[in-house]
Amino acid sequence: MSVWVRDPAFARDQPFGPQTLPYGVVDAGDGPRVAVRLGDHALVLTSVAHSLGDLATLVSASSLDPLLAATRADWSALRARLVSLVSPGSTAPAGAQLVPLSDVRMSLPFTVGDYVDFYSSRYHAENVGRIMRPDSDPLLPNWTHLPVGYHGRSGTVVVSGTPVERPHGQRKGSPVPKFGPSGRLDIEAEVGFVCGGPVARRVPTRSAAEHIFGVVLLNDWSARDIQGWEYQPLGPFLGKSFATSISAWVTPLDALATARIAVPDVGHPRLPYLAEDAPWGLDLRLAIEWNGTVVSRPQFAHMSYSCAQQLAHMTVNGATVRPGDLFASGTVSGPERTQRGCFLELSWGGREEIALSDGETRTFLEDGDEVVIRATAPGEDGSVVGIAPVAGTVLPAVDL
Repeated sequence: MSVWVRDPAFARDQPFGPQTLPYGVVDAGDGPRVAVRLGDHALVLTSVAHSLGDLATLVSASSLDPLLAATRADWSALRARLVSLVSPGSTAPAGAQLVPLSDVRMSLPFTVGDYVDFYSSRYHAENVGRIMRPDSDPLLPNWTHLPVGYHGRSGTVVVSGTPVERPHGQRKGSPVPKFGPSGRLDIEAEVGFVCGGPVARRVPTRSAAEHIFGVVLLNDWSARDIQGWEYQPLGPFLGKSFATSISAWVTPLDALATARIAVPDVGHPRLPYLAEDAPWGLDLRLAIEWNGTVVSRPQFAHMSYSCAQQLAHMTVNGATVRPGDLFASGTVSGPERTQRGCFLELSWGGREEIALSDGETRTFLEDGDEVVIRATAPGEDGSVVGIAPVAGTVLPAVDL
């Protein structure tokens, strides 16, 4: 056997070193298997089952579903075992399969249950309010009191790299609505939280870690012209439900312990069920690439509600949270123009062109455009924790 992680600086210099170890499902031609990412390779976990003991059963299936159905204690124990296997200077277990990512096909890593999308960036909410309702208060009266959200369509959640077809729908017209492909296709850069643990109702903020397994990056593709016509009075529907993309790798919540911070003050005390006894905001730094050009660098630290508060709110009425449920943060935006998390904001409703490095300009997405969202977080001892990217390319609308 040989030493397979030789450089002690590996963890600090590589966002997907032993300090991260996100889980995914890979297929190298022999069927889908659970793996963790190590640099630019995937470590297939069935190949090191003998080193995982009883925990091996959690990662022996073709998805993360059994792992998500386990407990926080199991998740932490498995992560500790894996970190010890791949830390600098460790010896490769016999039979360990470390496969280049270029040789594998990724699939959706878990069965998505219920899907909820929130609206928790004050900067995004204010910007959208000013664009869509210029003659009224940009924030509606409830916004600073609860994490506004809606239930989405889990069946159209797709793994990173899946092409996204331009959707059809109704748009505002005169004297009657128009129907056809969206002309204002947009993205929303978000962070998704993957749920696990026992089925539960009314999850308090102090219990968030028992029910949040990890995080992904999430692109909430949005047809703004369809959304603008249909969203009053009930909110998002067809303008959002055609596709939601998530990272192929789920970063464990344990990897983000160093990145936890307090959420910003909303200007008044929180209601008791939203109060936190520990900080659950996250210091994540995002980057949005449009056809290879970084057009924005939002910071998750600006979000006004944490994942613990969002989970508490969405279950406080007695609704359940189950393994495989997914909820999204809402668009991540900041106070600067270069920190806006969607193209509606960046182009200010289509009125300001966005310059790309190839000489092209855009306001909204055109067919063939590719968007990639990336993120990192601070880790222990100066290391960098990677959040796997989420990418998607726009396909033309299908003729109806």
